[in-house]
Amino acid sequence: MTVEEHLASTQSIANLIDQTLLKPEASGDDIVRLCREAAEHSFCSVCINPHWVRLARTTLGRSCVRVCTVIGFPLGANRTEVKSAEARLALSEGATEIDMVQNVGALRSADLDTVQSEIAELAEIAHGSKALLKVILETCLLNDDQKRVSCHLAIAAKADFVKTSTGFSTSGATEDDIRLMRAAVGPAVGVKASGGIRSLEALSRMVAAGATRIGTSSGVQILREFREGAATSQTTNPGAY
Repeated sequence: MTVEEHLASTQSIANLIDQTLLKPEASGDDIVRLCREAAEHSFCSVCINPHWVRLARTTLGRSCVRVCTVIGFPLGANRTEVKSAEARLALSEGATEIDMVQNVGALRSADLDTVQSEIAELAEIAHGSKALLKVILETCLLNDDQKRVSCHLAIAAKADFVKTSTGFSTSGATEDDIRLMRAAVGPAVGVKASGGIRSLEALSRMVAAGATRIGTSSGVQILREFREGAATSQTTNPGAY
C-alpha cells in the first residue's frame, strides 16, 4: 500500500494505529475508556500492560480491535523464561499481538545467540496462538550497526514486526530509524513507529519513512486532525474529494 493509500481516509489511518496506554498509573476505568474509543474509531489494536489484557478483551467483546500487550517491558532485561511465561499468560487471556522488548544489554554485549534464541522462542509461542510478535529494539540505546543487527536477528527469529521504542527510555521514534529499519527488514516485515507520535503530521512522516504501524496515545486527536483537514479541503476546493 502506498503512503497516499495509507492516509486516504480516517479508516485507513485508524488501521495503522495501536492506541496505546502503558502508564503505570492507568486504572481499570482508563483501560475501559481506551477500549471504547478504539472500538468507536476502529483502531487496529489497543496496546496495554499485561495486567489489563483480560479486561480489554472483555470490554472489546466482538469488536475487530485486536488486544496487544507488552512483554519484558520496558527494560527487556528479564530472563527468557519469564518473558515466555508472560507471553503464554497474556495469550491465554486474550492477547492477539505481543510487543516484546529485546534484551538490549545482550545485544550491546554482542551476545547475539541469546537475543535471537529469545525472539525465536517468543515467536513460536505467539504464532502457536495465531498471534503476531513485534520486537521492540529501543533504538535510542543503539548505534546504527546495532539497529541493523537487531533487525536481522528479528527476521531470522521469524518476528512479524520490528518496533522502535518503548516510549519509556531517552527518546522515541525518528524518521531516520524507520528508514534504517525498513531497509534492513525489506518489504515483507512490518515496522512499527512508537514514542512521541502525537500529530497527523508526525504520523505521516513515519509512514513516508516506511512505518506500517503506529503506536500512539493520540489516535483520537490524529483522526480529528484528519477530519478537520478534509473538511477544510472540501470547503476551499469542493472538487478535491
